[in-house]
Amino acid sequence: MRVLLPVALVATTLAMAPVRFDREKVLRVRVQDEKQASLLNHLADTHELDFWYPDAVHHVAANMSVDFRVSEKEFRSIQFALDHNKMRYEILIHNLQEVIEKQFDVEEGIPARHSYAKYNTWDKIVAWTEKMVHKHPEMVSRIKIGTTVEDNPLYVLKIGKGNERKKAIFMDCGIHGREWIAPAFCQWFVYQAAKSYGKNKIMTKLLDGMKFYVLPVFNVDGYIWTWTKNRLWRKNRSRNPNSKCIGTDLNRNFNASWNSFPDTNLPCGETYAGPAPESEKETKAVTDFIRKHRKSLKAYITIHSYSQMLLFPYGYTSELPPNQEELARVARISTEALSSQYETRYIYGPTASTFFRTSGSSLDWAYNLGIKHTFAFELRDKGRFGFLLPESQIKSTCKETMLAVKYIAKYILRHAS
Repeated sequence: MRVLLPVALVATTLAMAPVRFDREKVLRVRVQDEKQASLLNHLADTHELDFWYPDAVHHVAANMSVDFRVSEKEFRSIQFALDHNKMRYEILIHNLQEVIEKQFDVEEGIPARHSYAKYNTWDKIVAWTEKMVHKHPEMVSRIKIGTTVEDNPLYVLKIGKGNERKKAIFMDCGIHGREWIAPAFCQWFVYQAAKSYGKNKIMTKLLDGMKFYVLPVFNVDGYIWTWTKNRLWRKNRSRNPNSKCIGTDLNRNFNASWNSFPDTNLPCGETYAGPAPESEKETKAVTDFIRKHRKSLKAYITIHSYSQMLLFPYGYTSELPPNQEELARVARISTEALSSQYETRYIYGPTASTFFRTSGSSLDWAYNLGIKHTFAFELRDKGRFGFLLPESQIKSTCKETMLAVKYIAKYILRHAS
């Protein structure tokens, strides 16, 4: 498969100019049968395509909608092939650079105040973690769990009081650099939890009875790169042996059926699994922390975008987990709570049948470790903006997602042993 170079190819120097996406397009193709799926696979071999949904061409199958980015140079050729083979498609984004620039559609607020309605750089997020600890010293503490390959700190915020034996939930955001709405939610969650303690009955009960470990940005280096060089970067920034291509997909780097699907062994691919399970410093820091706190951790939640789904294990097999009925019930009620705010509709189910099959995911790893309530959110939207959700949708996305996460937490407090 040919990989769209601006996303997957290593930047050879920090002095490189930021990648621009002028007149690039995002297409949605409705694959109706296996013949059309094979044709799309062939186009991916002969053209430079960046798959947004699903995240790799080997997931493409009959009766599926497929979103991918194509350069201006390649567009006419792709369009001709789709028309010639009578494949149904629409152009979701006509000029990607314009959509990237229009993403910042909320005005700057007071300079010294952290904004929860805007996307924040890594430096601003670090400063925010310090402010949260300073403002809520009895409720919030910051733990450095490790460093990235580029020596940036990995900070977990612990929210809750007292007893280390309390039930706990671990939640991470931003395992893929370009999914900006995910870190925005983690910031929102910490802020709302800390400020509403003693004021909001449900949050007060939750924090009296349990604690949360929140990793606001999992893939720090990749997130920084999306702000400085390439808005659509997905992987981390580690160097790969015997390859000029940089980065590992951290959500393929966990020891859960690791590297068992096509494309995950290609260093230039977007879903490269790395040279070994937990080979990446970020993955190892998180797994070590979770293992250390395994006895108290009763749930694991990972926040992604996009497609409006709530997923649970498994991703690497169609077999269902032993407590599938319980997980499905919790997911159903959580999505109902979410939709009660703005009528945003989510679907839910096991990753393999609801989303697509994946190997080496944090979700499956945490479940296999023994954390029997593990969930992955794929936040807004359904493809109109994809990874480029406008800032004007941050607050509504966070408010509705908060309802779902609070329901999961309430369930854990009452029922998890």
